[in-house]
Amino acid sequence: MNTEKLKKLQSQVRIGGKGTPRRKKKVVHVTAATDDKKLQSSLKKLSVNTIPGIEEVNMIKDDGTVIHFNNPKAQASLAANTFAITGHGENKQIAEMLPGILSQLGPEGLNQLKRLASSVAAPKPLDEDDEVPNLVGNFDEASKQEAKEVKTEDKEVDKKPEPETKADKKTD
Repeated sequence: MNTEKLKKLQSQVRIGGKGTPRRKKKVVHVTAATDDKKLQSSLKKLSVNTIPGIEEVNMIKDDGTVIHFNNPKAQASLAANTFAITGHGENKQIAEMLPGILSQLGPEGLNQLKRLASSVAAPKPLDEDDEVPNLVGNFDEASKQEAKEVKTEDKEVDKKPEPETKADKKTD
């Protein structure tokens, strides 16, 4: 390998002086913690106060989804008209939250819920198989025919001649 070429490549790798790492670019790690610190410092400038006793927060979107926070940290500054909700938020459908969220819905939310219910609750039936089918033919005749066949089979089994009775002689 060419030594001059190798020295040239080595000189390009070192950023600083003696003892510095050999990297061409410095990797800057931006963490969410710094963003959170910046947000908290901005809220502190607005003099927000923590609101105690809030168990859940539901933010209802226009598309029928809800951002649900369980035990959030709620802060407010009425002078700056600012509210901050921090915590773990989950995106859920409004149908999942239905029993508990009804009291929180306003008139627009109720109209949206009606539209959602009408679109979901009105499925078109594929076939009307639930009805009793129309009768074709007379089933009484078929049952009479079966009864006659059973009687003739019984007579063939009992081949004993029956003695004639006085009643049979009178009918002749």
